[in-house]
Amino acid sequence: MIKFLDLHKINARFEIEFRAAFKKFLDSGYYVLGNNVTQFEKSFANYCGTQHCIGVSNGLDALTLILEAYKIQGKLQEGDEIIVPANTYIASILGITKAGLKPVLVEPNLETFNIDAAAVEAAITWKTRAILVVHLYGQLTDMRPIQDIAKKQNLLIMEDAAQAHGAVNSEGKKAGNLSDAAGFSFYPTKNLGALGEAGAVTTNDAELAEIIRKLRNYGTSSKYVNQYKGVNNRLDEIQAAFLNIKLRQLDADNEERSDVALRYCMGIDNPEIRLPTHPRDGSHVFHQFVIRTENRSKLQKYLAESEVGTLIHYEIPPHKQEAYKEWNHLHFPITEKIHNECLSLPISPVMDEFDVNTIISLLNSYSNH
Repeated sequence: MIKFLDLHKINARFEIEFRAAFKKFLDSGYYVLGNNVTQFEKSFANYCGTQHCIGVSNGLDALTLILEAYKIQGKLQEGDEIIVPANTYIASILGITKAGLKPVLVEPNLETFNIDAAAVEAAITWKTRAILVVHLYGQLTDMRPIQDIAKKQNLLIMEDAAQAHGAVNSEGKKAGNLSDAAGFSFYPTKNLGALGEAGAVTTNDAELAEIIRKLRNYGTSSKYVNQYKGVNNRLDEIQAAFLNIKLRQLDADNEERSDVALRYCMGIDNPEIRLPTHPRDGSHVFHQFVIRTENRSKLQKYLAESEVGTLIHYEIPPHKQEAYKEWNHLHFPITEKIHNECLSLPISPVMDEFDVNTIISLLNSYSNH
């Protein structure tokens, strides 16, 4: 059986360090917002190239806190429009609506799965205040046209970088440092994954960072003094300890993922399967390797019968979810095509060469007829 993702195998590499970190944590007697969180915030900010990193409870909360902090700054107010790709995972949109803002869905580019700059420009109204780009499946959005639009229209740019840890553009700038503020998830399946829930915000805006630090901790400015109506969205101390260990391996793991993706791209040769782009420049860290095929259910069944695990990211687009039933009448043909055809193949930094070759062989032998 080739698992879609073997988390045990990924994390077993760090077991000795994890156990030592847990004992140190346990012995410290300091379990909330301690040295581990402080160290991770410094290390991850340095890694991303930003001035500030604020550890929070998960990726959704990271996005929501950014938007709430902008409201406190007066840069956003309830009812403002935020442009967001229609094909994103629903968390990107939940963060917007949780903050009392209005998502405006736009189509992605069919080849990269990322937001289309022309569609962004066409969607701008007098109520538009920000663009939320999503580096979907680990590939950086082409930020230059987005930045040009934002500058011209005086809009904020935010990144949902939950799947793009370590992705770097041609100028050497990493995901999380390509906008006014970025939200990260460290869910266990991510390229940099905790052993539970965790997230972070990165930014170069000192005032925004300070507001988010307070908001995540009940709005506290000093002990028992509450400046804002905050929440409890703190990064867990033990998860920060694990992330500190795994961060050192992130670039090497991303290289392994890219190598697997390159072998797929070079080896899979089947006209019924559309492969993703592979820029080979570090701008895609292959959180997922997503192919497209017209009869996805048949291909998924075929692979399952050969004991190859696959997943669909994501079967139902946000505008067709019951949670947003007010959008169910909308039609986004590119988004719907992606959601109807996409299938994610196994990819991880610990995949065996035999497994990769097996999957390539199976896909080359597949026929939809």
